[in-house]
Amino acid sequence: MKATYHKYILNFKQPSGTSRGVMTEKETWFIVLENDGKKGIGECGIIRGLSCDDRPDYEEKLAWTCANIHLGIDALWEALIEFPSIQFGVEMAFQSLASSNPFLLFPSDFTNGTKSIPINGLVWMGNEAFMKQQIEDKLTEGFHCIKLKIGAINFEEELQLLGFIRQHFTPEQVEIRVDANGAFNASVALNKLKQLSGFKLHSIEQPIQKNNTDRMAELCKTSPIPIALDEELIGVFSVAEKEGLLLKIKPQYIILKPSFVGGFRGTIEWIILAEKHKIKWWITSALESNIGLNAISQWTFLQQNNMPQGLGTGGLYSNNFDCQLEVFEGQLWFRKERDFQFNFDEI
Repeated sequence: MKATYHKYILNFKQPSGTSRGVMTEKETWFIVLENDGKKGIGECGIIRGLSCDDRPDYEEKLAWTCANIHLGIDALWEALIEFPSIQFGVEMAFQSLASSNPFLLFPSDFTNGTKSIPINGLVWMGNEAFMKQQIEDKLTEGFHCIKLKIGAINFEEELQLLGFIRQHFTPEQVEIRVDANGAFNASVALNKLKQLSGFKLHSIEQPIQKNNTDRMAELCKTSPIPIALDEELIGVFSVAEKEGLLLKIKPQYIILKPSFVGGFRGTIEWIILAEKHKIKWWITSALESNIGLNAISQWTFLQQNNMPQGLGTGGLYSNNFDCQLEVFEGQLWFRKERDFQFNFDEI
Protein backbone atom coordinates (compact mmCIF):
# COMPACT_ATOMS: atom_id res chain seq x y z
CA MET A 1 0.00 0.00 0.00
CA LYS A 2 1.20 3.49 -0.90
CA ALA A 3 0.14 6.69 0.87
CA THR A 4 0.72 10.30 -0.15
CA TYR A 5 -0.46 13.62 1.26
CA HIS A 6 -1.49 16.76 -0.59
CA LYS A 7 -2.19 20.35 0.46
CA TYR A 8 -5.22 22.15 -1.00
CA ILE A 9 -6.35 25.76 -0.44
CA LEU A 10 -10.10 26.34 -0.44
CA ASN A 11 -11.17 29.85 -1.44
CA PHE A 12 -14.27 31.38 0.13
CA LYS A 13 -16.76 32.86 -2.32
CA GLN A 14 -17.05 35.80 0.06
CA PRO A 15 -15.19 36.57 3.29
CA SER A 16 -16.76 34.66 6.17
CA GLY A 17 -16.63 36.09 9.68
CA THR A 18 -16.54 34.63 13.16
CA SER A 19 -15.66 36.22 16.49
CA ARG A 20 -12.07 35.07 15.78
CA GLY A 21 -11.82 37.08 12.59
CA VAL A 22 -12.65 36.93 8.88
CA MET A 23 -11.57 34.07 6.64
CA THR A 24 -10.95 34.37 2.90
CA GLU A 25 -9.31 30.98 2.41
CA LYS A 26 -8.97 27.73 4.28
CA GLU A 27 -6.14 25.21 4.14
CA THR A 28 -6.91 21.50 4.03
CA TRP A 29 -4.90 18.33 3.42
CA PHE A 30 -5.73 15.07 1.70
CA ILE A 31 -4.31 11.60 2.30
CA VAL A 32 -4.49 9.33 -0.75
CA LEU A 33 -4.08 5.57 -0.42
CA GLU A 34 -3.30 3.29 -3.36
CA ASN A 35 -3.44 -0.48 -3.30
CA ASP A 36 -3.89 -3.04 -6.10
CA GLY A 37 -5.01 -0.40 -8.57
CA LYS A 38 -7.59 1.13 -6.21
CA LYS A 39 -7.48 4.55 -4.56
CA GLY A 40 -9.00 5.96 -1.41
CA ILE A 41 -9.01 9.49 -0.08
CA GLY A 42 -9.32 11.09 3.34
CA GLU A 43 -9.44 14.75 4.33
CA CYS A 44 -7.50 16.18 7.24
CA GLY A 45 -9.68 19.16 8.10
CA ILE A 46 -7.52 21.53 10.10
CA ILE A 47 -8.48 25.11 10.98
CA ARG A 48 -5.45 27.20 11.81
CA GLY A 49 -5.74 28.98 15.12
CA LEU A 50 -8.50 26.68 16.35
CA SER A 51 -7.59 23.00 15.81
CA CYS A 52 -5.51 21.55 18.64
CA ASP A 53 -3.20 20.01 16.04
CA ASP A 54 -2.32 23.41 14.55
CA ARG A 55 1.34 22.79 15.30
CA PRO A 56 4.64 23.48 13.50
CA ASP A 57 5.18 19.73 13.02
CA TYR A 58 1.79 19.14 11.33
CA GLU A 59 3.16 18.43 7.85
CA GLU A 60 5.96 16.37 9.37
CA LYS A 61 3.32 14.22 11.10
CA LEU A 62 1.46 13.82 7.80
CA ALA A 63 4.67 12.61 6.17
CA TRP A 64 5.27 10.20 9.06
CA THR A 65 1.74 8.87 8.73
CA CYS A 66 2.13 8.16 5.03
CA ALA A 67 5.51 6.50 5.60
CA ASN A 68 3.98 4.29 8.29
CA ILE A 69 0.63 3.54 6.67
CA HIS A 70 1.47 -0.18 6.89
CA LEU A 71 0.84 -0.01 10.65
CA GLY A 72 -2.88 -0.03 9.92
CA ILE A 73 -5.79 2.08 11.08
CA ASP A 74 -5.88 1.02 14.74
CA ALA A 75 -2.19 1.56 15.49
CA LEU A 76 -2.17 4.82 13.56
CA TRP A 77 -5.21 6.13 15.43
CA GLU A 78 -3.43 5.58 18.73
CA ALA A 79 -0.17 7.10 17.46
CA LEU A 80 -2.01 10.17 16.15
CA ILE A 81 -3.94 10.89 19.37
CA GLU A 82 -2.74 14.52 19.46
CA PHE A 83 -3.58 15.01 15.75
CA PRO A 84 -7.36 14.49 15.54
CA SER A 85 -7.68 15.89 12.03
CA ILE A 86 -5.13 13.35 10.75
CA GLN A 87 -6.91 10.60 12.69
CA PHE A 88 -10.05 11.53 10.78
CA GLY A 89 -8.23 11.67 7.44
CA VAL A 90 -6.71 8.22 8.00
CA GLU A 91 -10.03 6.66 9.06
CA MET A 92 -11.75 8.15 6.04
CA ALA A 93 -9.01 7.12 3.62
CA PHE A 94 -9.07 3.48 4.76
CA GLN A 95 -12.88 3.39 4.52
CA SER A 96 -12.72 4.99 1.06
CA LEU A 97 -10.15 2.46 -0.13
CA ALA A 98 -12.23 -0.46 1.15
CA SER A 99 -15.40 0.76 -0.59
CA SER A 100 -16.46 -0.17 -4.11
CA ASN A 101 -16.72 3.58 -4.82
CA PRO A 102 -14.17 5.84 -3.06
CA PHE A 103 -16.95 8.37 -2.34
CA LEU A 104 -19.65 5.93 -1.21
CA LEU A 105 -18.29 5.10 2.21
CA PHE A 106 -21.36 4.20 4.25
CA PRO A 107 -24.28 2.86 2.16
CA SER A 108 -27.71 3.56 3.68
CA ASP A 109 -31.15 4.94 2.92
CA PHE A 110 -29.39 8.32 2.83
CA THR A 111 -27.03 7.32 0.02
CA ASN A 112 -29.94 5.57 -1.71
CA GLY A 113 -31.59 8.97 -1.86
CA THR A 114 -34.72 7.89 0.02
CA LYS A 115 -34.03 9.68 3.31
CA SER A 116 -32.43 13.02 4.22
CA ILE A 117 -30.67 14.66 7.17
CA PRO A 118 -32.23 17.76 8.79
CA ILE A 119 -29.63 20.53 9.03
CA ASN A 120 -29.38 24.06 10.34
CA GLY A 121 -28.99 27.05 8.06
CA LEU A 122 -25.82 28.91 8.99
CA VAL A 123 -25.79 32.72 9.14
CA TRP A 124 -22.27 34.17 9.14
CA MET A 125 -21.16 37.26 11.02
CA GLY A 126 -21.08 40.56 9.24
CA ASN A 127 -22.82 43.91 9.35
CA GLU A 128 -26.50 44.01 10.24
CA ALA A 129 -27.70 44.28 6.63
CA PHE A 130 -25.57 41.33 5.52
CA MET A 131 -26.77 39.13 8.38
CA LYS A 132 -30.40 40.13 7.86
CA GLN A 133 -30.14 39.23 4.17
CA GLN A 134 -28.72 35.81 5.06
CA ILE A 135 -31.54 35.22 7.53
CA GLU A 136 -34.15 36.11 4.92
CA ASP A 137 -32.45 33.81 2.41
CA LYS A 138 -32.39 30.87 4.83
CA LEU A 139 -36.05 31.30 5.71
CA THR A 140 -36.98 31.53 2.03
CA GLU A 141 -34.98 28.37 1.36
CA GLY A 142 -37.18 26.50 3.80
CA PHE A 143 -34.90 26.10 6.82
CA HIS A 144 -36.69 25.39 10.11
CA CYS A 145 -33.49 25.68 12.15
CA ILE A 146 -31.18 28.68 11.85
CA LYS A 147 -27.79 29.08 13.50
CA LEU A 148 -26.39 32.59 13.90
CA LYS A 149 -22.78 33.42 14.62
CA ILE A 150 -22.82 36.19 17.21
CA GLY A 151 -20.23 38.16 19.14
CA ALA A 152 -18.56 40.21 16.40
CA ILE A 153 -20.93 43.13 15.86
CA ASN A 154 -22.75 45.33 18.37
CA PHE A 155 -24.75 43.16 20.78
CA GLU A 156 -27.83 45.38 20.45
CA GLU A 157 -27.80 44.86 16.68
CA GLU A 158 -27.61 41.12 17.23
CA LEU A 159 -30.62 41.29 19.53
CA GLN A 160 -32.48 43.21 16.80
CA LEU A 161 -31.69 40.45 14.29
CA LEU A 162 -33.09 37.84 16.64
CA GLY A 163 -36.13 40.04 17.14
CA PHE A 164 -36.57 40.23 13.38
CA ILE A 165 -36.87 36.43 13.20
CA ARG A 166 -39.22 36.20 16.15
CA GLN A 167 -41.50 38.92 14.74
CA HIS A 168 -42.27 36.59 11.85
CA PHE A 169 -41.75 33.07 13.18
CA THR A 170 -42.61 31.31 16.43
CA PRO A 171 -40.14 28.90 18.10
CA GLU A 172 -42.29 26.06 16.75
CA GLN A 173 -41.85 27.37 13.20
CA VAL A 174 -38.14 28.25 13.35
CA GLU A 175 -35.62 26.97 15.87
CA ILE A 176 -32.82 29.47 16.56
CA ARG A 177 -29.35 28.42 17.68
CA VAL A 178 -26.62 30.96 18.34
CA ASP A 179 -22.87 30.42 18.45
CA ALA A 180 -20.73 32.90 20.37
CA ASN A 181 -17.43 31.11 19.69
CA GLY A 182 -16.32 32.13 23.19
CA ALA A 183 -16.89 35.83 22.53
CA PHE A 184 -18.58 36.82 25.83
CA ASN A 185 -16.55 38.07 28.76
CA ALA A 186 -17.08 35.66 31.64
CA SER A 187 -18.12 38.44 34.01
CA VAL A 188 -21.03 39.63 31.82
CA ALA A 189 -21.96 36.37 30.09
CA LEU A 190 -24.92 35.56 32.35
CA ASN A 191 -26.42 39.01 31.81
CA LYS A 192 -26.16 38.57 28.04
CA LEU A 193 -27.69 35.11 28.25
CA LYS A 194 -30.64 36.59 30.13
CA GLN A 195 -31.13 39.18 27.40
CA LEU A 196 -30.94 36.49 24.72
CA SER A 197 -33.46 34.29 26.51
CA GLY A 198 -36.32 36.57 25.52
CA PHE A 199 -36.07 35.24 21.97
CA LYS A 200 -36.76 31.63 22.99
CA LEU A 201 -33.50 30.23 21.63
CA HIS A 202 -32.80 26.52 21.34
CA SER A 203 -29.24 26.85 22.65
CA ILE A 204 -26.05 28.88 22.66
CA GLU A 205 -22.69 27.40 21.74
CA GLN A 206 -19.61 28.21 23.77
CA PRO A 207 -20.65 31.55 25.34
CA ILE A 208 -17.21 32.04 26.96
CA GLN A 209 -13.68 30.98 26.09
CA LYS A 210 -12.71 27.37 26.72
CA ASN A 211 -10.67 26.33 29.76
CA ASN A 212 -12.79 28.43 32.13
CA THR A 213 -14.42 25.27 33.39
CA ASP A 214 -15.52 26.60 36.79
CA ARG A 215 -17.33 29.55 35.23
CA MET A 216 -18.73 27.43 32.40
CA ALA A 217 -20.13 24.97 34.94
CA GLU A 218 -21.82 27.87 36.76
CA LEU A 219 -23.31 29.14 33.51
CA CYS A 220 -24.64 25.69 32.56
CA LYS A 221 -26.34 25.54 35.96
CA THR A 222 -27.82 29.06 35.95
CA SER A 223 -28.29 30.03 32.28
CA PRO A 224 -31.88 30.49 31.07
CA ILE A 225 -30.69 29.16 27.68
CA PRO A 226 -29.31 25.62 27.25
CA ILE A 227 -25.54 25.68 26.65
CA ALA A 228 -23.70 23.58 24.08
CA LEU A 229 -19.98 22.91 24.37
CA ASP A 230 -17.98 23.12 21.16
CA GLU A 231 -14.43 24.47 21.43
CA GLU A 232 -14.36 23.14 25.00
CA LEU A 233 -14.03 19.60 23.61
CA ILE A 234 -10.96 20.36 21.51
CA GLY A 235 -7.73 18.86 22.81
CA VAL A 236 -9.42 16.50 25.29
CA PHE A 237 -7.99 13.14 24.29
CA SER A 238 -8.55 10.32 26.78
CA VAL A 239 -11.94 8.85 27.67
CA ALA A 240 -11.27 9.64 31.35
CA GLU A 241 -10.57 13.30 30.54
CA LYS A 242 -13.69 13.49 28.39
CA GLU A 243 -15.90 12.08 31.11
CA GLY A 244 -14.30 14.31 33.72
CA LEU A 245 -15.05 17.40 31.64
CA LEU A 246 -18.70 16.44 31.14
CA LEU A 247 -19.17 15.63 34.83
CA LYS A 248 -17.66 18.96 35.90
CA ILE A 249 -19.43 21.28 33.46
CA LYS A 250 -22.68 19.32 32.98
CA PRO A 251 -23.65 20.97 29.67
CA GLN A 252 -27.07 20.49 28.12
CA TYR A 253 -25.51 19.70 24.71
CA ILE A 254 -22.19 18.89 23.10
CA ILE A 255 -21.32 19.54 19.47
CA LEU A 256 -19.07 17.05 17.76
CA LYS A 257 -16.77 17.82 14.84
CA PRO A 258 -14.98 14.63 13.72
CA SER A 259 -12.02 16.64 12.41
CA PHE A 260 -11.55 18.18 15.87
CA VAL A 261 -12.28 15.26 18.19
CA GLY A 262 -10.47 12.27 16.68
CA GLY A 263 -12.50 11.22 13.69
CA PHE A 264 -15.38 8.77 13.84
CA ARG A 265 -13.86 6.79 16.70
CA GLY A 266 -13.26 9.86 18.84
CA THR A 267 -16.78 11.12 18.10
CA ILE A 268 -18.28 7.79 19.18
CA GLU A 269 -16.38 8.03 22.48
CA TRP A 270 -18.03 11.40 23.16
CA ILE A 271 -21.47 10.12 22.12
CA ILE A 272 -21.29 7.14 24.48
CA LEU A 273 -20.30 9.37 27.40
CA ALA A 274 -22.91 12.02 26.56
CA GLU A 275 -25.72 9.48 26.43
CA LYS A 276 -24.49 7.89 29.66
CA HIS A 277 -24.86 11.26 31.41
CA LYS A 278 -28.10 12.32 29.67
CA ILE A 279 -26.41 15.02 27.58
CA LYS A 280 -27.77 15.61 24.09
CA TRP A 281 -25.48 16.01 21.07
CA TRP A 282 -25.30 16.75 17.39
CA ILE A 283 -22.64 16.53 14.72
CA THR A 284 -21.13 19.39 12.74
CA SER A 285 -18.69 19.62 9.89
CA ALA A 286 -15.71 21.95 10.29
CA LEU A 287 -15.36 23.77 6.97
CA GLU A 288 -14.06 20.69 5.17
CA SER A 289 -14.26 20.44 1.41
CA ASN A 290 -17.06 18.35 -0.07
CA ILE A 291 -14.77 15.34 0.21
CA GLY A 292 -14.78 15.46 4.00
CA LEU A 293 -18.36 16.73 4.21
CA ASN A 294 -19.53 13.80 2.09
CA ALA A 295 -17.94 11.27 4.47
CA ILE A 296 -19.19 13.03 7.61
CA SER A 297 -22.73 13.27 6.23
CA GLN A 298 -22.91 9.58 5.29
CA TRP A 299 -21.59 8.56 8.71
CA THR A 300 -23.84 11.02 10.57
CA PHE A 301 -26.97 9.49 9.03
CA LEU A 302 -26.03 6.13 10.53
CA GLN A 303 -26.05 7.65 14.03
CA GLN A 304 -29.83 8.21 13.76
CA ASN A 305 -29.92 11.54 15.57
CA ASN A 306 -33.09 13.35 14.53
CA MET A 307 -31.95 16.82 15.63
CA PRO A 308 -30.83 19.24 12.89
CA GLN A 309 -27.14 18.64 12.24
CA GLY A 310 -24.52 21.20 11.16
CA LEU A 311 -23.62 19.87 7.72
CA GLY A 312 -24.32 22.49 5.09
CA THR A 313 -20.98 24.18 4.35
CA GLY A 314 -20.16 22.73 0.93
CA GLY A 315 -21.31 25.80 -0.99
CA LEU A 316 -18.97 28.25 0.72
CA TYR A 317 -16.02 27.75 -1.62
CA SER A 318 -15.40 28.75 -5.21
CA ASN A 319 -13.05 25.82 -5.87
CA ASN A 320 -14.83 23.00 -4.07
CA PHE A 321 -15.44 19.62 -5.70
CA ASP A 322 -18.92 18.99 -7.11
CA CYS A 323 -20.51 16.14 -5.19
CA GLN A 324 -23.82 14.36 -4.72
CA LEU A 325 -24.90 16.37 -1.69
CA GLU A 326 -27.71 18.89 -2.11
CA VAL A 327 -29.49 21.10 0.39
CA PHE A 328 -33.24 21.32 -0.23
CA GLU A 329 -35.77 22.91 2.13
CA GLY A 330 -33.55 22.61 5.18
CA GLN A 331 -32.62 18.98 4.53
CA LEU A 332 -29.38 17.47 3.21
CA TRP A 333 -29.98 14.96 0.42
CA PHE A 334 -27.67 12.57 -1.39
CA ARG A 335 -28.44 12.58 -5.12
CA LYS A 336 -27.22 9.16 -6.21
CA GLU A 337 -27.95 9.90 -9.87
CA ARG A 338 -25.09 12.41 -9.89
CA ASP A 339 -21.39 11.67 -9.97
CA PHE A 340 -18.76 12.97 -7.58
CA GLN A 341 -16.74 15.28 -9.83
CA PHE A 342 -13.23 14.60 -8.63
CA ASN A 343 -10.00 13.71 -10.34
CA PHE A 344 -7.21 12.44 -8.10
CA ASP A 345 -4.76 14.32 -10.31
CA GLU A 346 -6.48 17.62 -9.36
CA ILE A 347 -4.76 17.66 -6.01
